[in-house]
Amino acid sequence: MIAIAITGASGPILGIRLIEELLSGGEEVYAVVSNAAWQIIDHELSYKKNGPSPLTGLIASRGKTAKINLLKEYDDKDFFSPLASGSTLFEAMVVIPCSMKTLSGIAHGYADSLITRACDVAIKEKRKLVVVPRETPLSIIHIENMHKLALAGAIILPPVISFYTLPKSTDDMVDFITGKVLNLLGKKNTLFESWGNSHCPAK
Repeated sequence: MIAIAITGASGPILGIRLIEELLSGGEEVYAVVSNAAWQIIDHELSYKKNGPSPLTGLIASRGKTAKINLLKEYDDKDFFSPLASGSTLFEAMVVIPCSMKTLSGIAHGYADSLITRACDVAIKEKRKLVVVPRETPLSIIHIENMHKLALAGAIILPPVISFYTLPKSTDDMVDFITGKVLNLLGKKNTLFESWGNSHCPAK
């Protein structure tokens, strides 16, 4: 089981695509979307939060995966969620995208939400934690927080555009980042071709 958190930074489509690909691959996903993230989703994806399972509704409306039954979603204030305890054996935690507020909370152990608590659990239980920060330029405070997390064992994966894959659309760029995260999780995917296959420079 993979835990996915979507926080209030630009680019929630990155987390949504990751969830879709994991579900399509038969992975069980526990997901949390912050209240701030729902505001960004409304703005960038024109989808308003509604109903008891809004993320499930969003994923279903996009029609990218048929395995919606593998998705479980939790409110960011639900500390009775399985993700709040180290006794839940989730394989990895991914925060995508990660706001600088959430980054700071994780780095300093300020577990005032389910998202930051689940990251705290991942760190203390030595589980894989992947953080996809969305901010530019970076201040010294941001960099120090990332350094602190890296020392704690987290993987910092900035959503950097790949030019060598010759992206033709925003979807291509989103899929590249999604594929990079899947690679880190050890999940096979065909979202982009690795360097040296079809895009190797002519000799």
